[in-house]
Amino acid sequence: MLSDRLTKLLGVRYPVIQGGMAWVSDACLAAAVSNAGGLGVIAGGSADADTVRAEIRRLRTLCDRPFGLNIMLMSDHAGDLARLAIEEKVPVVITGAGSPSRFMGGWKEAGLLILPVVPSASLARRMEKLGADAIIAEGGESGGHIGEMNTMALIPQVADAVDIPVVAAGGVADGRGLAAALMLGADGVQCGTCFLVADECGIHDNYKDMIIAARDTGTVVTGRSGQGHPVRQLKNPMTRRFLEMEKRGASERELEEFVLGSLRLATQQGDREHGSFMAGQIAGLVKGRAGAKEIIEGMVQQARLLLGE
Repeated sequence: MLSDRLTKLLGVRYPVIQGGMAWVSDACLAAAVSNAGGLGVIAGGSADADTVRAEIRRLRTLCDRPFGLNIMLMSDHAGDLARLAIEEKVPVVITGAGSPSRFMGGWKEAGLLILPVVPSASLARRMEKLGADAIIAEGGESGGHIGEMNTMALIPQVADAVDIPVVAAGGVADGRGLAAALMLGADGVQCGTCFLVADECGIHDNYKDMIIAARDTGTVVTGRSGQGHPVRQLKNPMTRRFLEMEKRGASERELEEFVLGSLRLATQQGDREHGSFMAGQIAGLVKGRAGAKEIIEGMVQQARLLLGE
């Protein structure tokens, strides 16, 4: 059966959170997801506080339901965004790429809900002790920056490790994924790739077309060498050249310079050759465009049928 622990905590209708994807998750997409009964999320990414503040205020003109702000803790603007979340009374803060411990006291005092993204059960336990309200456990099937463990193995171990709600991320794009996540012990799911093709998602049409055309083996992970940060994305000329550079032992500085601005080239310009088209392995299951409401309601309806509700 569909869990209500997460929906009651977040004040939403469905246990579906939209992933905070840099250069993708703006006010328009987040508002559409929240209006459809899920939790829409604005991505802080590497943006400054003024830019994110404008998105938060734009969302509030489009939606009066709960929403979240994703803060990448490795960003130079993380501290500013942490304060912004309090100033703007953001209902939910989702964190990634580091520990939010230095900010959690202020967020808790302000009454914000805190959902850290974690790649392991040990980190989930640590976040619970620090006061997290729920855990987003993200498997390596996800698009973008990934950890080592995969969703099937990760979710039950995290669910056993903590007492707070667990959200499964990585490899979920339909009701089968939602039902499976619930059976593994999760209370809901976070989805990114399936929302890339949402009508309300403002990325370039080339990006959407590449998601729809992707096969089950259409993604690759770059950045596994050295101290790099592994990233899952669609295969294209850029990823092939990156992997060639890694194979010949290119320095981290060379690799960083090579991919600089590549996500913007994908999302804004649809540059099929030089862009970084981040997507999860589930891209091969995404077959067409749809509105956020249709995506969420279709997912929930299918899950309920599978779970016998």
